[in-house]
Amino acid sequence: MYQYTPFDREFIRDRALQFRDQLTRNLNGKLSDDEFKPLRLQNGWYVQRYAPMLRVAVPYGELSSTQLRTLAVIARDFDKPTPQLLEHAQSKQDLIGTSPAPKLVKGVAHFTTRQNVQYNWIPLEKSADVMDLLASVDMHGIQTSGNCIRNITSDERAGIAHDEIADPRPYAEILRQWSTLHPEFAYLPRKFKIAITGATEDRAATAWHDVGLHLYKNGSGELGFRVLVGGGMGRTPLIAPVLKEFLPANEIINYIEAVVRVFNRWGRRDNIYKARIKILVKAEQQRFTREVDAEFERIHREDNAPHTITERELERVRAMFEIPQQVLSRSGTQGKTPAPVPPEHKGAFTRWLEQNVALHRLSDYRIVTLSFKRPGQAPGDATAQQLEEAAQICDDFSCSEVRVTHAQNLVLPWVHENDLYSLWLAAKGAGFAQPNIGLISDMIACPGGDYCALANARSIPVADSITQRFTDLDEILDIGPVDLHISGCINSCGHHHSGHIGVLGVDKDGQEWYQVTLGGSDGSELGGASTPGRVVGPSFSSEEVVGVIEEVLAHYTAHRLPKEPFIHTLKRVGFESFKVVANAARLSRKSGEAVTN
Repeated sequence: MYQYTPFDREFIRDRALQFRDQLTRNLNGKLSDDEFKPLRLQNGWYVQRYAPMLRVAVPYGELSSTQLRTLAVIARDFDKPTPQLLEHAQSKQDLIGTSPAPKLVKGVAHFTTRQNVQYNWIPLEKSADVMDLLASVDMHGIQTSGNCIRNITSDERAGIAHDEIADPRPYAEILRQWSTLHPEFAYLPRKFKIAITGATEDRAATAWHDVGLHLYKNGSGELGFRVLVGGGMGRTPLIAPVLKEFLPANEIINYIEAVVRVFNRWGRRDNIYKARIKILVKAEQQRFTREVDAEFERIHREDNAPHTITERELERVRAMFEIPQQVLSRSGTQGKTPAPVPPEHKGAFTRWLEQNVALHRLSDYRIVTLSFKRPGQAPGDATAQQLEEAAQICDDFSCSEVRVTHAQNLVLPWVHENDLYSLWLAAKGAGFAQPNIGLISDMIACPGGDYCALANARSIPVADSITQRFTDLDEILDIGPVDLHISGCINSCGHHHSGHIGVLGVDKDGQEWYQVTLGGSDGSELGGASTPGRVVGPSFSSEEVVGVIEEVLAHYTAHRLPKEPFIHTLKRVGFESFKVVANAARLSRKSGEAVTN
């Protein structure tokens, strides 16, 4: 993984010192809250429903075990509300009037769908201490908020996937360095998100981003990018169209600079709901493309293409992402003999291999996903103890490296096949061995109304109800792969639009209700081309959501072909058939009758 240079470290630590000075002046009354707000936002500090929220950047999802342990320290020592914050939270809950009141969990880190980490309870007066601690392990919160270029995400299997054409991480890192505190792009019309992949299967959901980048080789064997621009979720879900079919890889920064300049020039600033680049691209696609091409030509003609990536720079950064020496020394050799699997473990171990273990670019290595989805714990949440246990597993089995996934789990990228049973035992002991990756209980969910001031409804209780309902492993294995995504509001932080089954919290006369969508896809091989799900009808109460999902899945199992996944059956049988079943579930529950298929 990328190693910070002395310049990188000095930059991050100076930034932390600068933030401490700003915080001190704010606490002393020399810097007003309004003046401090943009400064704290630039470093990832929000003020949410009850308390400050910190978002920590995890560029392209990579973490070391040392960084993971530091995140555990922050969860244990800093994610603790003061009595004043708890009193404030209680008064807020009384005003909101939800019943029952949200269960506010402290001392945890939360993995987001964009490969970041969030904390919900760090008192603002402790925020500078946290920034110093992050800086000590090459981490920060810069540009995790605000109208700027946000954390650049990637495929969690980057550099190790068996279907990869080229490793996207060197380009993601170069883009990160270029975009960090870019003076021209600090105040864009709206936030700007980039995702990048180098594999044939799109595991980075690139078409749902402001810019999506696909590395591939053209007919001449040249490496370049297919560039998608103008995707996004929110109130207007749009799939990004291809703006450039093939762009030489070394030109990528020059081209994105042209894209962002045109957005900065023409993006709307008068309406926050129409300020994203997707709105501009949809309204002015041909003109937008022409303007980007003209700006790209001007960058070459007048500026001499200053951001063309040289082979020397690419090799410098690429060297940071070489296969670990420990892996090279073991790959292709017999290595240690795998531990024997006793008969009583063979069934559970085999299920885990099938669900949580994937092929690796090295034939004797595997990619292993640690599941953080379990009853009683919000999707993506990790306690300090769990982070420390994951760090130890990472040290023991994966060269001290781990990846945050889009689906809010952790991936171990360097697991030798002979270590799989020993790893399974360690993961099982820590509670990370649920064989549910890609299944109904491996859902994506945002924090929702339990914490977020923007949310219309709570995501976590709905997620927990679904998890509690689908605990029978044989049942969820029989149902097979289903992407279930839950968002607490139309901002779509839970990516409900791209779920095979999506759940969206909505407000109706001050009450929490939920829309259900079917047929979405994030562009993965299973779901096919990226597409937003379609709403099945009027919204449901929180008590009805699980029943609707039950009936939709029952309809699927009644009509599927052998080994046919849910999303394929839905497409074959047709949306309208599933829509009728979903709405009948509401009517039957009101009348006390059972739904039949």
